[in-house]
Amino acid sequence: MSYETILFEVADHVATITLNRPEAMNSFNRQMMDEFKAVWHEVSWNDDIHVSVLRAAPGRAFCTGVDVKQEAGGRPAVDLDNIWHCYDPGDELGPKSQNCWKPMIAAVHGMAAGGAFYWLNEADIIIASEDATFFDPHVTYGMTSALEPIGMTYKMPLADVLRMVLLGNDERMSAEYAKSIGLVSEVVALDDLWNRAHELALQIAAKPPAAIQGSIKAIWTSLDMPRSVALANALKYPQIGNPVGVPQVDRAALMANKAKKYKLR
Repeated sequence: MSYETILFEVADHVATITLNRPEAMNSFNRQMMDEFKAVWHEVSWNDDIHVSVLRAAPGRAFCTGVDVKQEAGGRPAVDLDNIWHCYDPGDELGPKSQNCWKPMIAAVHGMAAGGAFYWLNEADIIIASEDATFFDPHVTYGMTSALEPIGMTYKMPLADVLRMVLLGNDERMSAEYAKSIGLVSEVVALDDLWNRAHELALQIAAKPPAAIQGSIKAIWTSLDMPRSVALANALKYPQIGNPVGVPQVDRAALMANKAKKYKLR
């Protein structure tokens, strides 16, 4: 499938997805939502893909949320004329919402605002450039902020989520502060951002895909379960996955690389 609002390429078992609307701060419209629904299906079912990297075209922003000028591409995200049939745009944007259980690395530069958290909330690893900032402008424009910040509570302390929501456009979280609270795991120079994300992706892609995907699904599906239920449910993943994943390991090569690594030290 060809895409217009995103760039998509696959190499070395890594799918690289680039938000490609720099003229609109990489905001998403209806077309991008449809394309992400398709791309996560491709990532899920293409066995050549082991991991994905999500990044954005160069410019001032990683993503500033929905393109309000287009009202999500001509079809509003919330149909106010029929409140019982509205839906969440994040259901189509995020990999986990689309039942894609392959790991996703987000490489964030510039502004990441509002609806950008649909992706960040479902990322497995987030790295950021030094210029990255994070904020939620909803309330500044009179809009209730609910869906994105609820997702944020799985990534950030509640106090930081509430501060971000309530201060709106008046405050932006720096990349270093985002790292200090665990939202971001690594901060790098802007020129190094894409290379570092790809380096991490290659390290993940080299591992047995059955083990990687089983781990991702086990952990994410446990989040809404009571602890005892989550642990009982988790047992089935190694029981099912290990017989598939263990034979995928080249143990001789693994031990040789390990010996070489420690010899160099």
